[in-house]
Amino acid sequence: MTPFPHRYGVDLMGGPHGHAALSGAGTPPLSTAPPPEFGGPGDAWSPEQLLLAAVDACFLFTFRVVARASGLDFVDLDVSSEGIVDRANGVTRFTQIVLWPRLTVAPGADPDRAIRVMEKAERACLVTASLSTPVRLEPRVDVAGPVAAATDPHVPA
Repeated sequence: MTPFPHRYGVDLMGGPHGHAALSGAGTPPLSTAPPPEFGGPGDAWSPEQLLLAAVDACFLFTFRVVARASGLDFVDLDVSSEGIVDRANGVTRFTQIVLWPRLTVAPGADPDRAIRVMEKAERACLVTASLSTPVRLEPRVDVAGPVAAATDPHVPA
């Protein structure tokens, strides 16, 4: 990791209507537009979806670091999220974000420990720590089934 502070830049190009193009150093362009709820076409990533994507990605990447530091091996992590946008105190804003991480661990792993590691990752996530919106974590842990032995078609059963 490089020393702090870190600086990140994003460029946006758009006109008076339609889609805009997001770009950043070394990344492919990304089309963005308002969601249908705000009169947009619904066929591009909206700022609301991009915020949730940032929360999801930050959770995953933070979880990787926390899991490694905790000695927790895992098979995979799928994260779904939902953000609620409403009027609060006369301002339209996200009023709540819910994360549903579904973690798959190897047989023999402690599911309660895995949940504690997910909770620690949520608290350590840079993006959620930067938001004033409350983030609720609803974790799930699945234990992977035993790995099936590969069968050799040339060896009789």
